[in-house]
Amino acid sequence: MGKLYEQLSKDVRLQEGLKSCINCGTCTAICPAAEFYDYDPRIIAEKVQSKNDTTIEELLKSETIWYCGECMSCKTRCPRGNTPGLIIMALRSLSQDLGHFAESEKGRQQLFLKRTVGEWLLNHGYCLYLEGIGTDLFPEQGPIWDWWQENYKDVMDRMGANYQGEGPGVLRKIPEETMAEVKKIFELTGATERFATIEKYSKLKADEFNLDISDKMPNEYVHSVFTTNSILE
Repeated sequence: MGKLYEQLSKDVRLQEGLKSCINCGTCTAICPAAEFYDYDPRIIAEKVQSKNDTTIEELLKSETIWYCGECMSCKTRCPRGNTPGLIIMALRSLSQDLGHFAESEKGRQQLFLKRTVGEWLLNHGYCLYLEGIGTDLFPEQGPIWDWWQENYKDVMDRMGANYQGEGPGVLRKIPEETMAEVKKIFELTGATERFATIEKYSKLKADEFNLDISDKMPNEYVHSVFTTNSILE
């Protein structure tokens, strides 16, 4: 048994997700991602089950582990009670911890997710922060969204929302004591440390590519990882 498998085996998601795979391929047959990507959850389970360090490291550095949508359709069909989706979660987690995520295009997108959804949740209490989704970061939203961004306060009032307001209501401001609890949860669960790790290895990769990775969003590195897709080239 390799050291990487030992690390993986400490993750409860692997313990619950990989019991005794017989490589029947049922998970692949039901998997939505397998229909659109070069992705085969059966093969991933087989590779992890090999307990071979070289094979597992290749997975941790690959595009493959980022294709899963975590829909858990595999769980509903496996005759042995395996859940490749949970195996993927364990692989992704270890890939982030070791910095291997930065070796693949889709893995490098973890920085974009950390600096948007992750930080919005940590700083504002919402995984989708209205003021953060302008066309500077999401140009595909188009000019109508520019108008929305300029007029959202008026629109929200007309819709009966309480955007960034005190008290109850849709999109209300989250109380400071609640935000303090959120930050504490991040610290105790290791999410704060995980965020720092993602920043660390992303910075190393940005330096390797000679791209700016400042705190400002978007920057050269974020733009690169969000738009580069060699599959379409």
